[in-house]
Amino acid sequence: MSSLDLCKAKILFRQHLTAPAEPVRVCKDLNGLQAQFMRNVFHSLKIRCPEGTEPDCQEIRDRLVKSWTLRGTVHVFAKEDLSLFLHQGRDHFLRPVDRMEADEYITLDRKQYFADRILSLIGEGISRREELKKQCFLEGMTDRECESLFNSWGGMIRYLAETGKISYLVQEEKAFQRCPDFDPMEKEAAELELARRYFTFFGPSSVNDAAYYFKAPKSRVRGWMNKLALKEVKTGETYRYEAEDDCEAPADYPEIPDCIFLAGFDQLLLGYQKKESLFLPPEHLRGIFNLSGIVMPGILYQGRVAGRWKEKNHKLEIQMFEQVGEKGKKKILRQAEQCWPDLKQVKWN
Repeated sequence: MSSLDLCKAKILFRQHLTAPAEPVRVCKDLNGLQAQFMRNVFHSLKIRCPEGTEPDCQEIRDRLVKSWTLRGTVHVFAKEDLSLFLHQGRDHFLRPVDRMEADEYITLDRKQYFADRILSLIGEGISRREELKKQCFLEGMTDRECESLFNSWGGMIRYLAETGKISYLVQEEKAFQRCPDFDPMEKEAAELELARRYFTFFGPSSVNDAAYYFKAPKSRVRGWMNKLALKEVKTGETYRYEAEDDCEAPADYPEIPDCIFLAGFDQLLLGYQKKESLFLPPEHLRGIFNLSGIVMPGILYQGRVAGRWKEKNHKLEIQMFEQVGEKGKKKILRQAEQCWPDLKQVKWN
């Protein structure tokens, strides 16, 4: 195994793509899973959990929450990590509509009134976003005030989530729950723990990778790295990782699988500077990261993102970016049948 392949094998192992783990542990180790679309979350868990696990069952959902965390985006993460992700001093460049202050649509007094009402309504079991909006209209909310309170990019709902009062339910439909009481971690300790998890379960990775992942200045990343016991590996670039295990030799890691159907917004792609990724060839970048900010579900073929996929109603569409031959297609189809046992049709584009 070459030094580059060994690096890839370590990452696949640490990201649970070749070392399955139960769903809540996966969410903890990977600092949550980005959750613009819930089907991506459940697929990401499915490919990382032991065979037979049902990550979308209610028992698992009840142990997870969904809220704004890293990079100011919505993630699904372990409920027990609320104090970590909603730590003291966090600020994701929130707008006035996302804060408890007057804005162009509403006064502070009115905003506070409806914040209290929304919390009360959720406590009473009215949890769906549309139900909450309807009730607020019945209680006098104007169309203009709604532009702030139920802003499509955050608003009052985001304020209540960012301050740890509510979180999304872990489901496709937008609905909310009250958060359990917790004490937010201090900022320095929380950031260091997030960095430790990153270099443990995303490493080996570079300073550029970590800065991209955290949307943080390289100077701050280096400050975290100086406080961690990181090991170093070189494959042209210098990569570092937290040595949680003693695996060092190629034989210590499973071989790189022939094929993995990665989720949309998969951590294997979001965790690294996209133009320097070990897994995504530069010529295929726009096939996965489109210009509107969507990260497509990729097909990892022999350690390279060589295509993308789309599955709906038991029909699978596969678009390859490079030739893989008939043997390659058979390997990809075998993996597809494992992912979707009830698959009825496969279309190659």
